[in-house]
Amino acid sequence: MTDISKQDRVLIFDTTLRDGEQSPGATMTHDEKLEIASMLDEMGVDIIEAGFPIASEGDFEAVRDIAKQSQNAVICGLSRANFKDIDRCWEAVKHAARPRIHTFIGTSPLHRDIPKLSKDAMADLIHETVSHARNLCDNVQWSPMDATRTEHDYLCRVVEIAIRAGATTINIPDTVGYTAPRESADLIRMLIEKVPGAGDVVFSTHCHNDLGMATANSLAAVEAGARQIECTINGLGERAGNTALEEVVMALKVRNDIMPFRTGVDTTRIMNVSRRVATVSGFPVQYNKAIVGKNAFAHESGIHQDGMLKNAETFEIMRPEDIGLSETNLVMGKHSGRAALRAKLNDLGYDLGDNQLKDVFVRFKALADRKKEVYDDDLIALMHDSSSDEAHGRIQVKFLRVVCGTEAPQTADLTLTIDGADHQVSAIGDGPVDAAFNAVKALFPHTARLQLYQVHAVTEGTDAQATVSVRMEENGKIVTGQSSDTDTVVASAKAYVNALNRLLVRREKTRPAPMAS
Repeated sequence: MTDISKQDRVLIFDTTLRDGEQSPGATMTHDEKLEIASMLDEMGVDIIEAGFPIASEGDFEAVRDIAKQSQNAVICGLSRANFKDIDRCWEAVKHAARPRIHTFIGTSPLHRDIPKLSKDAMADLIHETVSHARNLCDNVQWSPMDATRTEHDYLCRVVEIAIRAGATTINIPDTVGYTAPRESADLIRMLIEKVPGAGDVVFSTHCHNDLGMATANSLAAVEAGARQIECTINGLGERAGNTALEEVVMALKVRNDIMPFRTGVDTTRIMNVSRRVATVSGFPVQYNKAIVGKNAFAHESGIHQDGMLKNAETFEIMRPEDIGLSETNLVMGKHSGRAALRAKLNDLGYDLGDNQLKDVFVRFKALADRKKEVYDDDLIALMHDSSSDEAHGRIQVKFLRVVCGTEAPQTADLTLTIDGADHQVSAIGDGPVDAAFNAVKALFPHTARLQLYQVHAVTEGTDAQATVSVRMEENGKIVTGQSSDTDTVVASAKAYVNALNRLLVRREKTRPAPMAS
């Protein structure tokens, strides 16, 4: 049997808090970023890219505080190819036990044309900025943005320059998700073979999922010699997202026979981190998402069910418990006590203090009075709702009653608590949800445009909770809100208010600097 401990180690570089947060509407609060970073650290992620310190004061403070709290992971900040960015990045990450500066510049013809730099001028700039970063920090990562569309001879040239200037990790980004597995592997292999000094650095792969090949491209790069994968939880990221951490980690674990590489990730923590990221980002995981989707371990076909009953391995290539998914789904009800609730939440990955448990228990009892049976997914939705911006933000839904039926218009009577004071209004609309949203807008006027309204049932049955997601845009700022309730209209109003609370937070932040992949 293969000794896994002797296999090549692949470093997992998580950029959920940086590249993942660039996904429109996925903005996280300061406390949420610290919480996610702590979970990633505990899970065994090797490097956490905590943010882009120059982008805003909020980003700087988040990176700095994550650096201060980190226990094991390298804490990395992103910077463009200029001294000001690099200095600001160092000021944030220097508090970490193991800091890293990640600097980048676009090297493809399209990206060189933006600053109107010649090849020679860009080469000089790369040498100067990487050298400056290395003078501050002995752990420097450099990225040629849009590497997969950069001329090969020029890519080799600038990679060599970055290595000579002191870069210790060379990341090769597929910024627009353009490459394919064979090409991804060939590119890494070419650089390792042709660039002087390549054997002294770690090559990294950073793939986007525009053509649905991010995971395949990353694994192909590893087989060609890359030893770091940049990825995000749930594949979160701009456009079609990034390489999903859970996919590459589990692929290397399940198919270790043909991909003999190991990571340091505790896979039993994957499900809990996935759920938390989905909550704080406002981006629900699609049901058929690999590894962490609700249907990933569900079997409906009669043939599949029969096979599962006889031998689970007939249709499951990994066990639910491998990713931290509880094998049991014990039903809770209105007679369940506080100790039982605490034990169940612990099984689901939630470790609550006494005060938190007291608050959640009250919500649980209220839910149990409305639902005959409370399942695991109901409790997860309850936990998400308890920590939502609607529950703790400037605006809260206090009372909502709607009148609806076959004859329009429908009416909503709404009371909002805004900055501690109650405000009431009645509004009409084309349906109960439209009436509720009109009522919210009447009490809290705004210019945000509703981009997305989505409802899905948490569990089965007519008494199932509905989880509602809304996405709103105002002056280029995009936010997402979520909420759950057995009443779909109530869940809709709370999700709408959740998004407004996030929008208020975004209004207070300065407009971020241009981001990179």
